[in-house]
Amino acid sequence: MKNLNRVTSIRLMLVTYAMACSIYIAKSQEYNQSMDLIKELHISNKVRSSFTVPQKPEDINPLRKGRKIPTANLVTSSGELFNVSKAVAEKPTILIVYRGGWCPYCTKQLSGLQNALPELEKLGYQLIAVSTDAPDELMKSVAKEKLNYTLLSDADLSLSKQLGIAYKAPKAYWEMLTKTSDGKNVEMLLPVPSVFILDTTGTIQFEYINPDFRERLNTTLLKAAAASIKK
Repeated sequence: MKNLNRVTSIRLMLVTYAMACSIYIAKSQEYNQSMDLIKELHISNKVRSSFTVPQKPEDINPLRKGRKIPTANLVTSSGELFNVSKAVAEKPTILIVYRGGWCPYCTKQLSGLQNALPELEKLGYQLIAVSTDAPDELMKSVAKEKLNYTLLSDADLSLSKQLGIAYKAPKAYWEMLTKTSDGKNVEMLLPVPSVFILDTTGTIQFEYINPDFRERLNTTLLKAAAASIKK
Protein backbone atom coordinates (compact mmCIF):
# COMPACT_ATOMS: atom_id res chain seq x y z
CA MET A 1 0.00 0.00 0.00
CA LYS A 2 2.86 2.33 0.90
CA ASN A 3 4.54 1.56 -2.45
CA LEU A 4 1.28 2.35 -4.30
CA ASN A 5 0.94 5.71 -2.52
CA ARG A 6 4.57 6.47 -3.31
CA VAL A 7 4.05 5.72 -7.03
CA THR A 8 0.91 7.86 -7.06
CA SER A 9 2.78 10.74 -5.43
CA ILE A 10 5.61 10.47 -7.95
CA ARG A 11 3.16 10.46 -10.86
CA LEU A 12 1.40 13.50 -9.43
CA MET A 13 4.73 15.30 -9.09
CA LEU A 14 5.66 14.45 -12.68
CA VAL A 15 2.31 15.69 -14.00
CA THR A 16 2.63 18.91 -11.99
CA TYR A 17 6.19 19.38 -13.24
CA ALA A 18 5.15 18.80 -16.85
CA MET A 19 2.34 21.33 -16.55
CA ALA A 20 4.70 23.86 -15.03
CA CYS A 21 7.17 23.32 -17.87
CA SER A 22 4.43 23.79 -20.46
CA ILE A 23 3.31 27.04 -18.86
CA TYR A 24 6.92 28.25 -18.66
CA ILE A 25 7.57 27.44 -22.32
CA ALA A 26 4.34 29.15 -23.41
CA LYS A 27 5.19 32.23 -21.36
CA SER A 28 8.73 32.24 -22.73
CA GLN A 29 7.47 32.07 -26.31
CA GLU A 30 5.00 34.85 -25.61
CA TYR A 31 7.77 36.96 -24.06
CA ASN A 32 10.12 36.33 -26.99
CA GLN A 33 7.39 37.27 -29.49
CA SER A 34 6.71 40.47 -27.58
CA MET A 35 10.41 41.32 -27.49
CA ASP A 36 10.74 40.63 -31.23
CA LEU A 37 7.82 42.98 -31.90
CA ILE A 38 9.35 45.68 -29.69
CA LYS A 39 12.67 45.30 -31.52
CA GLU A 40 10.94 45.59 -34.92
CA LEU A 41 9.08 48.72 -33.83
CA HIS A 42 12.28 50.19 -32.41
CA ILE A 43 14.18 49.54 -35.65
CA SER A 44 11.32 50.93 -37.74
CA ASN A 45 11.08 54.08 -35.63
CA LYS A 46 14.86 54.46 -35.70
CA VAL A 47 14.89 54.28 -39.50
CA ARG A 48 12.09 56.82 -39.78
CA SER A 49 13.58 59.22 -37.23
CA SER A 50 17.05 59.01 -38.81
CA PHE A 51 15.75 59.93 -42.28
CA THR A 52 16.98 63.36 -43.29
CA VAL A 53 15.69 64.97 -46.45
CA PRO A 54 18.57 65.98 -48.73
CA GLN A 55 18.59 69.70 -49.42
CA LYS A 56 20.01 69.33 -52.92
CA PRO A 57 19.48 66.76 -55.70
CA GLU A 58 23.23 66.03 -55.66
CA ASP A 59 22.93 64.80 -52.07
CA ILE A 60 20.47 61.95 -52.65
CA ASN A 61 21.36 58.34 -51.85
CA PRO A 62 19.28 56.19 -54.24
CA LEU A 63 18.80 52.44 -54.27
CA ARG A 64 21.36 50.86 -56.54
CA LYS A 65 21.39 48.05 -59.08
CA GLY A 66 20.78 44.70 -57.39
CA ARG A 67 18.50 46.14 -54.69
CA LYS A 68 14.76 45.53 -54.56
CA ILE A 69 12.34 48.42 -54.73
CA PRO A 70 10.04 48.85 -51.69
CA THR A 71 6.41 47.79 -51.65
CA ALA A 72 4.02 50.59 -52.54
CA ASN A 73 0.33 51.26 -53.05
CA LEU A 74 -0.17 54.36 -55.17
CA VAL A 75 -3.15 55.92 -56.94
CA THR A 76 -3.92 55.87 -60.66
CA SER A 77 -5.10 58.78 -62.77
CA SER A 78 -8.66 57.56 -62.22
CA GLY A 79 -8.23 57.54 -58.43
CA GLU A 80 -7.96 53.77 -57.96
CA LEU A 81 -5.42 52.08 -55.69
CA PHE A 82 -2.59 50.39 -57.56
CA ASN A 83 -0.30 47.78 -55.99
CA VAL A 84 3.07 48.46 -57.59
CA SER A 85 4.71 45.32 -56.22
CA LYS A 86 1.93 43.09 -57.53
CA ALA A 87 2.14 44.66 -60.99
CA VAL A 88 5.93 44.30 -61.10
CA ALA A 89 5.65 40.63 -60.09
CA GLU A 90 3.52 39.98 -63.16
CA LYS A 91 5.82 41.48 -65.79
CA PRO A 92 9.29 43.04 -66.17
CA THR A 93 8.85 46.77 -65.62
CA ILE A 94 10.34 50.06 -66.67
CA LEU A 95 9.60 52.40 -63.78
CA ILE A 96 9.88 56.10 -64.53
CA VAL A 97 9.88 58.71 -61.77
CA TYR A 98 9.30 62.24 -63.02
CA ARG A 99 8.58 65.57 -61.38
CA GLY A 100 5.12 66.35 -62.75
CA GLY A 101 3.08 67.32 -65.79
CA TRP A 102 3.93 70.97 -65.10
CA CYS A 103 7.60 70.29 -66.01
CA PRO A 104 8.28 70.72 -69.77
CA TYR A 105 11.23 68.31 -69.62
CA CYS A 106 8.92 65.71 -68.07
CA THR A 107 6.17 66.11 -70.64
CA LYS A 108 8.74 65.73 -73.40
CA GLN A 109 9.98 62.56 -71.71
CA LEU A 110 6.44 61.18 -71.34
CA SER A 111 5.75 61.79 -75.02
CA GLY A 112 8.98 60.07 -76.05
CA LEU A 113 8.11 57.07 -73.88
CA GLN A 114 4.73 56.82 -75.60
CA ASN A 115 6.51 56.60 -78.96
CA ALA A 116 8.84 53.91 -77.61
CA LEU A 117 6.02 51.95 -75.93
CA PRO A 118 5.29 49.46 -78.79
CA GLU A 119 8.95 48.34 -78.95
CA LEU A 120 9.23 48.12 -75.16
CA GLU A 121 6.06 46.03 -74.98
CA LYS A 122 7.38 43.81 -77.78
CA LEU A 123 10.43 43.19 -75.59
CA GLY A 124 8.05 42.07 -72.84
CA TYR A 125 8.06 45.16 -70.62
CA GLN A 126 5.31 47.23 -69.07
CA LEU A 127 5.77 50.96 -68.51
CA ILE A 128 4.81 52.69 -65.25
CA ALA A 129 5.43 56.39 -64.60
CA VAL A 130 5.21 57.96 -61.15
CA SER A 131 5.13 61.64 -60.17
CA THR A 132 4.14 64.15 -57.48
CA ASP A 133 0.93 64.94 -59.37
CA ALA A 134 -2.49 64.24 -57.87
CA PRO A 135 -4.80 61.98 -59.96
CA ASP A 136 -6.60 64.85 -61.68
CA GLU A 137 -3.25 66.28 -62.81
CA LEU A 138 -2.23 62.85 -64.08
CA MET A 139 -5.42 62.72 -66.11
CA LYS A 140 -4.46 66.01 -67.78
CA SER A 141 -1.11 64.52 -68.79
CA VAL A 142 -2.77 61.38 -70.14
CA ALA A 143 -5.14 63.46 -72.29
CA LYS A 144 -2.58 66.04 -73.44
CA GLU A 145 0.16 63.56 -74.38
CA LYS A 146 -2.22 60.76 -75.43
CA LEU A 147 -0.53 58.24 -73.15
CA ASN A 148 -1.38 54.54 -73.17
CA TYR A 149 0.68 53.46 -70.18
CA THR A 150 0.12 53.68 -66.42
CA LEU A 151 0.61 56.97 -64.58
CA LEU A 152 0.62 56.86 -60.77
CA SER A 153 0.40 59.53 -58.09
CA ASP A 154 3.10 59.59 -55.42
CA ALA A 155 1.84 62.96 -54.19
CA ASP A 156 3.34 62.63 -50.70
CA LEU A 157 6.55 61.17 -52.22
CA SER A 158 6.39 58.10 -49.97
CA LEU A 159 7.82 55.90 -52.72
CA SER A 160 10.38 58.46 -53.86
CA LYS A 161 11.68 58.76 -50.30
CA GLN A 162 12.07 54.98 -50.02
CA LEU A 163 13.84 54.91 -53.38
CA GLY A 164 16.22 57.51 -51.97
CA ILE A 165 15.59 60.08 -54.72
CA ALA A 166 13.56 62.74 -52.87
CA TYR A 167 15.02 66.11 -51.90
CA LYS A 168 13.80 69.47 -50.62
CA ALA A 169 12.32 71.55 -53.41
CA PRO A 170 13.44 75.16 -53.84
CA LYS A 171 10.92 77.63 -52.36
CA ALA A 172 9.95 78.82 -55.82
CA TYR A 173 8.19 75.46 -56.33
CA TRP A 174 6.28 75.28 -53.05
CA GLU A 175 3.04 76.99 -54.03
CA MET A 176 2.81 75.06 -57.29
CA LEU A 177 3.61 71.70 -55.60
CA THR A 178 0.89 72.28 -53.02
CA LYS A 179 -1.62 72.81 -55.81
CA THR A 180 -0.58 70.00 -58.17
CA SER A 181 -0.28 67.42 -55.35
CA ASP A 182 -3.69 68.43 -53.97
CA GLY A 183 -2.03 69.46 -50.70
CA LYS A 184 -0.42 66.07 -50.07
CA ASN A 185 3.17 67.19 -50.65
CA VAL A 186 3.40 68.71 -47.17
CA GLU A 187 7.18 68.35 -46.96
CA MET A 188 7.67 70.26 -50.22
CA LEU A 189 9.78 67.58 -51.89
CA LEU A 190 10.77 66.77 -55.44
CA PRO A 191 12.11 63.52 -56.89
CA VAL A 192 15.26 63.43 -58.96
CA PRO A 193 13.98 62.16 -62.35
CA SER A 194 14.89 58.48 -62.54
CA VAL A 195 14.55 55.37 -64.68
CA PHE A 196 14.59 51.87 -63.18
CA ILE A 197 14.38 48.62 -65.13
CA LEU A 198 13.06 45.90 -62.84
CA ASP A 199 12.73 42.14 -63.10
CA THR A 200 9.66 40.36 -61.72
CA THR A 201 11.18 40.14 -58.24
CA GLY A 202 11.36 43.93 -58.12
CA THR A 203 15.16 43.87 -58.33
CA ILE A 204 16.80 46.80 -60.09
CA GLN A 205 18.62 45.59 -63.21
CA PHE A 206 19.40 49.04 -64.61
CA GLU A 207 19.01 52.63 -63.46
CA TYR A 208 19.53 56.13 -64.74
CA ILE A 209 19.44 58.92 -62.15
CA ASN A 210 20.63 62.41 -63.00
CA PRO A 211 20.46 65.32 -60.50
CA ASP A 212 20.19 67.68 -63.48
CA PHE A 213 16.45 67.51 -64.22
CA ARG A 214 17.06 68.83 -67.74
CA GLU A 215 18.98 65.68 -68.69
CA ARG A 216 16.82 62.61 -69.41
CA LEU A 217 17.68 59.16 -70.70
CA ASN A 218 16.78 59.17 -74.39
CA THR A 219 14.53 56.41 -75.61
CA THR A 220 17.17 54.92 -77.93
CA LEU A 221 19.45 54.18 -74.99
CA LEU A 222 16.50 53.01 -72.89
CA LYS A 223 15.44 50.50 -75.54
CA ALA A 224 19.04 49.30 -75.92
CA ALA A 225 19.36 48.77 -72.16
CA ALA A 226 16.00 46.99 -72.00
CA ALA A 227 16.94 44.69 -74.90
CA SER A 228 20.35 43.95 -73.37
CA ILE A 229 18.81 42.90 -70.05
CA LYS A 230 16.35 40.62 -71.86
CA LYS A 231 19.26 38.71 -73.41
